[in-house]
Amino acid sequence: MIQLSREKFRELVEEALKNIPRRYARQIKNVAVLFEDHPPPGQNLLGLYHGIPLKHRGSYYGNVPPDVIVLYKVPIESLSENEDQVQEIIEEVLLHEIGHYFGMDERTLQEIEIEVMKKKGKSRQKS
Repeated sequence: MIQLSREKFRELVEEALKNIPRRYARQIKNVAVLFEDHPPPGQNLLGLYHGIPLKHRGSYYGNVPPDVIVLYKVPIESLSENEDQVQEIIEEVLLHEIGHYFGMDERTLQEIEIEVMKKKGKSRQKS
């Protein structure tokens, strides 16, 4: 397990945000990406999306606070032996939570994640 400073973790999150595929990044509006040390008690999470998925918004949607994606630092670090692995997991979790923003279900997200991993030439699967 690696332990990064909060500043370094923030830098890795910012870098991951830059790596979001353009076709998705252009459509993301009014979303805050935050990180906390731990998920809520009793939760075994790496990240969480809070909000109304894009595909479920109607003409009534407006004047609302931002949706929020939260990444959980300690669980992500606990799966990592080095900074590169932390970066990789942040990118995977961020992509997953952005998928929820677009209204994708878990099955679709898993298919996308497998495809992305294949393109990157990596075999690690998320639990």
